[in-house]
Amino acid sequence: MSILSSDVQSTLAAQAIELPSWAFGNSGTRFRVFPTPGTPRDPFEKIADAAQVHRYTALAPSVALHIPWDAVDDYGALRRHAEDLGVSLGTINSNTFQDEDYKFGALTHHDESIRRKAIDHHLACIDIMDATGSRDLKIWLAEGSNYPGQNDMRARQDRLHDSLQEIYARLTGDQRLVLEYKFFEPAFYHTDVPDWGTSYVQVAALGERAMVCLDTGHHAPGTNIEFIVMQLLRLGKLGSFDFNSRFYADDDLIVGAADPFQLFRILVEVVRGGGLNNPDVAFMLDQCHNIEDKIPGQIRSVLNVQEMTARALLLDRDALAAAQEANDVLAANALFMDAFQTDVRPALAQWRESRGLPADPMAAYLASGYAQRIADERVGGTQAGWGA
Repeated sequence: MSILSSDVQSTLAAQAIELPSWAFGNSGTRFRVFPTPGTPRDPFEKIADAAQVHRYTALAPSVALHIPWDAVDDYGALRRHAEDLGVSLGTINSNTFQDEDYKFGALTHHDESIRRKAIDHHLACIDIMDATGSRDLKIWLAEGSNYPGQNDMRARQDRLHDSLQEIYARLTGDQRLVLEYKFFEPAFYHTDVPDWGTSYVQVAALGERAMVCLDTGHHAPGTNIEFIVMQLLRLGKLGSFDFNSRFYADDDLIVGAADPFQLFRILVEVVRGGGLNNPDVAFMLDQCHNIEDKIPGQIRSVLNVQEMTARALLLDRDALAAAQEANDVLAANALFMDAFQTDVRPALAQWRESRGLPADPMAAYLASGYAQRIADERVGGTQAGWGA
């Protein structure tokens, strides 16, 4: 008899994790980006590779785009291409951190013409959302200052609010604005959106369709991320996750690689707070694969999330609540650790086979010959990478 009940299996079957198009391009550290044979040369090939992950896992039905990295002449054609491959186009990510004009800020810049350029970029991203059918516009800002006295921090917050307000007003239907935060880099003295509180304050002032994006790598070591997850779910403002791992700072490594227990703790709070399979809480990866192959890296990532979700669903919450009520510290912790230490992999493999999926998605992909085929076909031309 499987350790995964029918209810747990039904919950797992509904799980969806959005893939980032840029994970399939050549990306990595600021010091060296190592190319991989078969790397996509355009957004159409990125989506084709992402569809392979969904084919073998049934976990990744949508692909996020990054503009202008994924700019094309016809977004309707890109949408049809994705749908033909069994996936859809998801979150549109803006980019105001590469142009020379944004050296001292974009949406927060004191120069009205530069601020206008940054706002117009986001309005153009919403036009793309209209064509792709995307719901979310995700904004991450590499803005702040490096030295005390360099900028008026309060004025920058005011300008950020004004800029976001204009962008938010352009959204239609069920479209949302999702504001990401990061505690440092590339601004080292102060960052304009450094934490969940600042993001929450800004989006709360906009309206109900403005939400916070929590990138699991964007926190200082030792931060209790699951507490932040709990609080944002409690406040109804957790719009999306960017799942990845970091050992020191924003390493963008495979989710669950650095601290599997942290991923488990986060997912326990997601389940507790009603965030699992909640359409208002999008699961997405935001990772770079610099030394590992990209498609296998994404397969490993979504499987890690699935495995920790299964463990979180096995937590005996009634017994845990009773132990907590009795202040039985050791019993409560033992229940928590029992769920985390349960090896769900054999049960998940059996369950996949019952659904017509490979028991081992990684092995099935490696045996498919797809990697060799794209390595042969994609010779010549410019491979996608940072800025592509």
